[in-house]
Amino acid sequence: MRLDVKALALACGLLWGFGLLILTWWVIMLEGPSRSPTFIGLVYRGYSFTFVGSLIGFVWAFFDGLIGGAVLGWLYNLIAARGAKA
Repeated sequence: MRLDVKALALACGLLWGFGLLILTWWVIMLEGPSRSPTFIGLVYRGYSFTFVGSLIGFVWAFFDGLIGGAVLGWLYNLIAARGAKA
């Protein structure tokens, strides 16, 4: 069985992006906005626990998940094709 790489990439991108967005808004709701540096902020430039920072983080996380999902789907299809030949 082959995976649709584009669909998997889009699903991973949306899941990762909205996951970071919701997590950021959750922290803002509980602790208030903050510009203190975070580990994710070091990886995703412009990300912070603010409304604008959460949108910047969503864009970064979406493309990060998109690329990761595409690589995962491609590797799965590659390994599944080799396994079917054996």
